[in-house]
Amino acid sequence: MKKISDEDKIMMETLYWWGIPTLFRCKNDPDPNNCDIALVGVPHSTGNGTTERDQHLGPRAVRNISAMLKRSHLDYGIDPWKKNKIHDLGDVPFPEANDNEKCIERISSFYDHIEKAQKPVVSIGGDHSITGGILQSLAKKNSKLTKGKKVSIVHFDAHTDCYEKLDHFLGAKKSAAHWASYLVKQGNVDPKTSTQIGIRGNPRTLDWLQASYDIGYQVITMEEYKKIGHEKSSKKILDKLDDKPIYVTFDLDCLDVTVAPGTANLEPAFRGFNIDEARKLIQSLKGKNVIGGDVACLMPTKDSPNNITSMVAASIMFEIICLISLNLNNR
Repeated sequence: MKKISDEDKIMMETLYWWGIPTLFRCKNDPDPNNCDIALVGVPHSTGNGTTERDQHLGPRAVRNISAMLKRSHLDYGIDPWKKNKIHDLGDVPFPEANDNEKCIERISSFYDHIEKAQKPVVSIGGDHSITGGILQSLAKKNSKLTKGKKVSIVHFDAHTDCYEKLDHFLGAKKSAAHWASYLVKQGNVDPKTSTQIGIRGNPRTLDWLQASYDIGYQVITMEEYKKIGHEKSSKKILDKLDDKPIYVTFDLDCLDVTVAPGTANLEPAFRGFNIDEARKLIQSLKGKNVIGGDVACLMPTKDSPNNITSMVAASIMFEIICLISLNLNNR
């Protein structure tokens, strides 16, 4: 077989239609001990029943296109793929896929071996209930990854996911609507150092933010963000943080529907973040102790034919990966 030059190999590896699809064309290795940064697919969609349950197709969609987003980071001046061993650990297995509570426990069990290996991890969902399963593991009381500390979350979303009026959402108890609440009650998340940002839309009830306030979260609605701007919003997020590890969870519905049309629970009547606004907010965490993150609620069956929402999801993953890579290489 004719030898492929290094230059040709670099070009080929960024063509999404060539080769075996993994997240960002990374090596597929299920053992987290062999990597510096772990990537995981969480194909779960029974935690959200308000729209078609197609979010479980998200990891496959991102694997199909993410090779073309295996890039260097211009703002940070790093190539994370050369600086660190970044591996695709595969997908969380869901033999009881239609049972949300068993799936959440499956997620926690899968992430236990990542927590024990003390590896930062970036995940692609899946509906937003996946964050509950992930942080039940990564931020448990005896966690090696967080040194037993709770985590601070920076939560991008159009919705608070602090549903308190019922103990279930269409039958799912640890649902996409409940995780931000129960993780605080379980002692995994410190709400006093955490922020929910991008909340928008006409609510079902006028007290829609009260549960978040009662739990202790700082809330920056989309309306407030538009009034005070990026710098003041970033400062509010940073001022809340302390020395706790940080976890970034990003629901694609925080983005404007023109940016991310292929997502669940759209809020089309109100402008969401554009991609530059979202990226800059994530980049404001540069130098902070980010130990992981996830991107949730990609619905490939509702995406544009050019797969723009999958590309946006991969782009957000890339930003979180680069934050972690920067931290690992500045120790």
